[in-house]
Amino acid sequence: MVQELAKITVARTGLAALVAQLNIPGEVHFPDGLIIPVGNGPPSFKLFFRSDAAVRTPMTELGVGRAFIKGDIDIEGDVGRLFDARSSLKDKVPLRQKIQFLWDSIRSTTSMNADAIGNHYGREDEFYLAFLDTSFRLYSHGLFESPDDTIEQASQRKLDTMFSELGLKQGMRLLDIGGGWGGVTQYCSARGVHVTTLTLAAAGAHYVRRLISNAGLYGEVVLEDFFNHRPEQPYDHAVALGSIEHMPDYRRYARRVWDILKPGGRLYLDGSAAVEKYAVSSFARDYIWRGTHTFMTVQDVIAELLNHEFGLLRVANETRDYHLTMLEWSKRLDASKEAIIAGWGEAVYRKFRLFLWGGQHAFKVNSLQAYHLVVERTAAKSIYSSSDFESPRGTLLTVYSPIVVMTLLCDDIVFSGRARGPSHCQYGLVLRK
Repeated sequence: MVQELAKITVARTGLAALVAQLNIPGEVHFPDGLIIPVGNGPPSFKLFFRSDAAVRTPMTELGVGRAFIKGDIDIEGDVGRLFDARSSLKDKVPLRQKIQFLWDSIRSTTSMNADAIGNHYGREDEFYLAFLDTSFRLYSHGLFESPDDTIEQASQRKLDTMFSELGLKQGMRLLDIGGGWGGVTQYCSARGVHVTTLTLAAAGAHYVRRLISNAGLYGEVVLEDFFNHRPEQPYDHAVALGSIEHMPDYRRYARRVWDILKPGGRLYLDGSAAVEKYAVSSFARDYIWRGTHTFMTVQDVIAELLNHEFGLLRVANETRDYHLTMLEWSKRLDASKEAIIAGWGEAVYRKFRLFLWGGQHAFKVNSLQAYHLVVERTAAKSIYSSSDFESPRGTLLTVYSPIVVMTLLCDDIVFSGRARGPSHCQYGLVLRK
């Protein structure tokens, strides 16, 4: 009877109200020692509220995320099952995030991207290597033939696929846009392909340079923004594994890819995707992905590449593969809990625990998707000239947003009169700098 009364009370308060109504077997532990079972069957999880304030945590993604990172809420057991309640949480974007997003949009893309990438990738290599595959250290999804595959097998299969679909051969030059921890260089160098790694992550650049030197690999590293990269000679092919999310100006992206490839050169591109551009949760925007990071809207990417006269050779849905990848990353992160807390603190461990477990759930329920596509530069002349994107006065930046669309030039801003891509715009903003 006491527990039934407690359930009635709990059902009127914050996050605990939601958890108490879940049809998932588990236990909810309260600060006074009260334990309330939820669902039917043996508990698959235990949720701990460490204070009375924690019990009343606002039912928003940002509110729950903050409480978990601070340690006001703890979870033991099957974390993934609890994410089934995520759809019941609101995701109200704070005004400060909207203002920050607009500021990041009109800043220099190079400095903004460098800051955002530094924020996410700025920890020591050992942190990320604690949960990535041990063979190639890919920070993007592998390709699974079976859920029983290891992540090392999945990463090997992905690189096999990339190498084959690009048509790489000994003596060719490949641009790796993003670079990570040198997996592409390691794989391709062993097959006689020279790899130029292009990255904005200083720690990653240092790691890949050491890898090339120590293993005698056939490659080089350039610490530079892709949009600023001007090679002396065009590349045979290019690969971008999980980096398109950092470069949301797809028209400018397509232009740059066109310019750095030889006619007949191919791009292998993959990434996490969403139906709506910039649909990044308030928690992820605060704690994981700063700047103008967005999940790829594959329909927009394909449209811009086709508009630039690229030939579309392949599109593959790899949502299941990303789910299995992030599930394994999550398990490996948890297995390395003590070492990660000792090296980087409990808040960092908790932040990435939410990020990885939440990510695997998003792919599992298809609220996020993943794709890879392959395009080929044709012999045709692109319908867009370089002047569409660059000027002696500065760099052109197009921003897509549910709020505004801006076309920005360093000396002035000109609004084109139409949204470039499905931006769901309500109005356009014209500024004079």
